[in-house]
Amino acid sequence: MITDKKGSVKEKILLTAHDLFYAKGFRATGIDKIIREAQVTKVSFYRHFPAKNTLILAYLHYRHDLWITWFHDTLARKIGEENILPAALSGTLNEWLRCPSFRGCAFINATAEADSEDIAEEIKELCRNHKLDAQKTITLLTGITDKTVMSQLMMLIDGAIIHAQMGMDVTEVIEQLNVGLEKLLAD
Repeated sequence: MITDKKGSVKEKILLTAHDLFYAKGFRATGIDKIIREAQVTKVSFYRHFPAKNTLILAYLHYRHDLWITWFHDTLARKIGEENILPAALSGTLNEWLRCPSFRGCAFINATAEADSEDIAEEIKELCRNHKLDAQKTITLLTGITDKTVMSQLMMLIDGAIIHAQMGMDVTEVIEQLNVGLEKLLAD
């Protein structure tokens, strides 16, 4: 997911923050670094984002839209190619986990960072809603409606994401994910 930093000042700031927040986290990324990397003035920055918290929330909304679109399109394509649900799900995750820019789930990461922020509950709500939208996407494309199965499926997916983020071998992570999905989704 490469971001293009052309466009309005507000877009440049948001896209720069997206890349930095995702790569380093929002605690470790200062406003001055974002201003420098976006090549905007402080006045321009604060005109569009009066506080860092405003930018954090905008980043999470942007990241959600970007990722959910990618997930929907990739899973739909994989379902068409694979015609076997476990392989389609693990294939979709495999594409993401192997991206050079992969740094885990931005929403799991944001939840871990949220407690020190004034907007912690708002961040956590956005993160929960992101996971619910991922579930809705899976339901829409697969027809899985069983809440217990969906809950277990999301735990498998989140576990795979975390294991890859910790530096475990992606091939092994995907193999284990696929085994778990096959067992869970066996008729």
